[in-house]
Amino acid sequence: MQRIVIAIDGPAGAGKSTASRALAQRLGYGYVDTGAMYRAVGVLAAERGVGFDDDDALERLVTGLSFELRDGGTALAVDGHEVSAAIRRADAGDLASRVSTRPVVRTRLVALQRALGASGGVVMEGRDIGTVVFPDAPVKLYLTASPAERARRRAAELRARGEPVDEAALAADLAARDRRDSERVHSPLRPASDARLIDTTHLTFDEVVDRMEEAVRRCLER
Repeated sequence: MQRIVIAIDGPAGAGKSTASRALAQRLGYGYVDTGAMYRAVGVLAAERGVGFDDDDALERLVTGLSFELRDGGTALAVDGHEVSAAIRRADAGDLASRVSTRPVVRTRLVALQRALGASGGVVMEGRDIGTVVFPDAPVKLYLTASPAERARRRAAELRARGEPVDEAALAADLAARDRRDSERVHSPLRPASDARLIDTTHLTFDEVVDRMEEAVRRCLER
């Protein structure tokens, strides 16, 4: 059976990551969380004092980085160092959103992501997979949810890791990230014209994954 690229996009808190991992497991596909790559760059830039508007320094940072996906794509090492815990901190999403507005960062990471998916048999999720990274992917899905539900889910995720949560501040942060991601000139967040939209607000986790798998099966049957 043909092994294809499945492109999954959507805003933070829509349930992309967990649903994409589950879909990959059902299909026996690889899984690539491109957001983790941007989070890693954002965290490293902050740790090394690289300005988020300093394109020369950002280019030097990303040009030399090597990314290694581990444990079925659920863990990430950069230059051989495990960064999975650091990129899941509450501030990592904001850092990722800030560096992802810079074309020098996106150009480098998009090239790496295309290489990871070149052989097919991969579920790749992020913000611009169906529009920029793999615009010709045969299956494109765009997951979304109401702002309130997305904030509730992200708060629950952080609490489960033992992090303190101010839900109002978290909702404001998600709204700011939405604006940055949607309004950036380079690779803005938006559904591809041929993507199937799945609103996960009132769906159970299994219902979300079932709908995603149904879209893939229909494509493979064709």
